[in-house]
This record gives sequence, structure tokens and C-alpha cells, in this order.
Amino acid sequence: MKFAIIKERKNPPDRRVVFSPETLAEARKRFPEAEFVVESSDIRVFPDEAYTKLGFEVTEDVSDADVMIGVKEVPIDYLIPNKKYFYFSHTIKKQPYNRKLLLAMLEKNIEMYDHETIVDTNGYRLIGFGRYAGLVGAYNGFRALGLRDGLFNLPKCESLADLYAVKLELDKITIPNIKILLSGTGKVANGAAEILDHLGIKEVSDALYLTSEFTEPVYCRIDVMEYAKRIDGKVGDRLEFYKDPTGYESNFMPYAKVSDMFIAGHFYGNNAPYLFTREDAKHPDFRINLVADISCDIDGPVASTIRPSTIEEPFYGYNPQTEREVAYDDKDAITVMAVDNLPCELPKDASEGFGETFVEHVIPAFFNSDQEGILERAQITTSEGKLTERFYYLQDYVDGHE
Repeated sequence: MKFAIIKERKNPPDRRVVFSPETLAEARKRFPEAEFVVESSDIRVFPDEAYTKLGFEVTEDVSDADVMIGVKEVPIDYLIPNKKYFYFSHTIKKQPYNRKLLLAMLEKNIEMYDHETIVDTNGYRLIGFGRYAGLVGAYNGFRALGLRDGLFNLPKCESLADLYAVKLELDKITIPNIKILLSGTGKVANGAAEILDHLGIKEVSDALYLTSEFTEPVYCRIDVMEYAKRIDGKVGDRLEFYKDPTGYESNFMPYAKVSDMFIAGHFYGNNAPYLFTREDAKHPDFRINLVADISCDIDGPVASTIRPSTIEEPFYGYNPQTEREVAYDDKDAITVMAVDNLPCELPKDASEGFGETFVEHVIPAFFNSDQEGILERAQITTSEGKLTERFYYLQDYVDGHE
């Protein structure tokens, strides 16, 4: 079977790739029955020469490959019929801007496997850029703090070579005596916590966090059972919440009243209660004045996130009283960092980490009859131009009824 590492063609350009040259060499070693070819690219973080040096064919034409592997959406004109594709399609939530892309894949009899749908038997994602989103998002949050308050001037993450360089910059700064709230327990939040821990910020329990002031910067990490509670007053259950959160309401305000900075690293599911609303943000006791929203759900669970920001212009301000965007350093603003493509700022590290998990979980499925069901669970469309049973809920979206 022949695998092609395809060129990224979406704008703005994305320098990431699923396989670094070294990881691709590891895949070749582990799976000698697999053949790998690389489509030439002038934007990839690893130059063509890095692949040819390790003995890989780099070519302008990869149309003879069986499996096409990329990162971002493939422009419709570049989709090759009757192939298997892996990339982030951004269609499984019925995103209106990519409906035509899904239609095109069905029309071209493409087998689509979305990176986001590569999960284990319990539904937990096996691969992704989450850790790197968390790392960059937390770094950007502190960069905003330093610029806004005139404390320090961290360089943009994208200007640094790798994660090691990022941490060297963090070693140069001192964080003031603030209280930082971090939501989530997954890869995104773990990445953010890695930055907090590197800075030497002390983690404290929620009980202590809610009742005490400190003489040093601290952070508290909360999960759904801390920031949400059952409406009927009974004890909540985490698995119950994930299955059906409609019986829950927000319990975020006690934290908002004692926090200066909020790093949003949680996953927000359909029908779950918002963490804080626009009305909550108007409350005189609402203390949060800086939000690093890594999750970046627009007009959703974090009310101050009214639009995504960009790598070029990562910060804006939200005035909670007027509900309007203002300058990020406005005295009445909640400063917001809501970049929605954070891993792009660490393309080398993100690519290396992503490829390692892809080799571990996905490539084996092609050679062991998919014994763990990885491909079966991930497949969205079939070679007969139909949706798979698992993703048949997208039929209304395909038909234009959504």
C-alpha cells in the first residue's frame, strides 16, 4: 500500500505536516510492506531535502498513491477520486462552510477519515495537536498579560524555533501575584499546565483557591464537576454529564469571583451549560480580566470570546458592560486571546508529536486487518459515495436541510 504525504494548500498557509522526516523513516522501518512518497512543498516546516536525504521520493505528482495524508482541508479541485484521505475536514459538526467539501468527497467516491474521528473504543481521541494548542495558548495568555500591564515583552511564539526556545523565553519573566484558573483535563489542558508548571506557578486545590488569597501566583485546575452542577441539587456524575448535560447548570461564578486570569482548555459538548454568560460577566464581582480561550467556541460557553483572533493579531478586548469589542488594553476590557489555529505557531514540535501518534495508532490498522476498529470508527464516507452508519447523522447536512 502506498501512502502520500500531501502538500498543504489551504490559506493562510499551514507549515505543519503529519510526518516529520524522522518519523516517516520510523514508519518505514516498522512497516516495510508500506511505501511512502512525499508531495513537494515550499511551505512545509521540513524542506523537501530533509525527506530526500532519508531516501524518500519527493515528487510533484502523488496521484498513484492509495492513501493521502494531510493536515488541513484539501481544496475541492485537488481532491483525487477513489482515494482514501486523512485530514481535518471540519465537517462532523455540520460546519456550513465545508458542506461543499463533504459533498465533493461523496461525489468523488472518496473514503474520508478525519483526524478528529480517530478514537478508541471509549470515544477518546487518539491523535491530535491538542497538547501544542495548550502550550501555545497558555504562552500567548502570558504574552498578553506582559504587554497589557507593561510587565515584560515575550516574543511571538511563531518567531521561535521550537518548544525549547519557548521555555527559554519563559525563564526570563516573573509572573505577578495573580490567581489563574485552568479548565479541562485533556491534552489541551495538559499542554497549558505544562507551561504553568514550567513557570513554577503553584497548583492549589479548588477548596483553597476559592477561600484564600496568596502571596505568590497560583493556579487551580477544574473539570466539569467543579464548573457545572446538577440543577436538582443532587451530586453530579461526570459520565452522566458527558452522556446528557441537560440536567446541569453552571457553577463557574464562584471561581470567576476570585480569579484574575482564565485559561479555557475544556471540551464543550452540545447542550452543556455555558461556563459564563454575558450577564455573568456584567456582575460587579466578576474578577477575571484576561481570558486565554484555547477552546475558542464563538458566542458560546465563554462569553467574552465573540470572535476568533489570529496569529498576526492575537488579542482583543471585550467590554462586558457594552458587550462590544474594544482594544485589548482598554481599562474596562476583559483581554481575550482566542487564536483558533494555535499549533501552527509551533509547526516543528506539533508535527513531530502528531506523527508519532499516527504511526502508533493508525498505520498499524492497515496491516492488521484493523483489529482494533480504528479505521472503521474513523471513516466518514465510503468508496460508494455514501456516509458510513456512524456518520449517517450528517445526511441532513449533506441534503442541505441543516
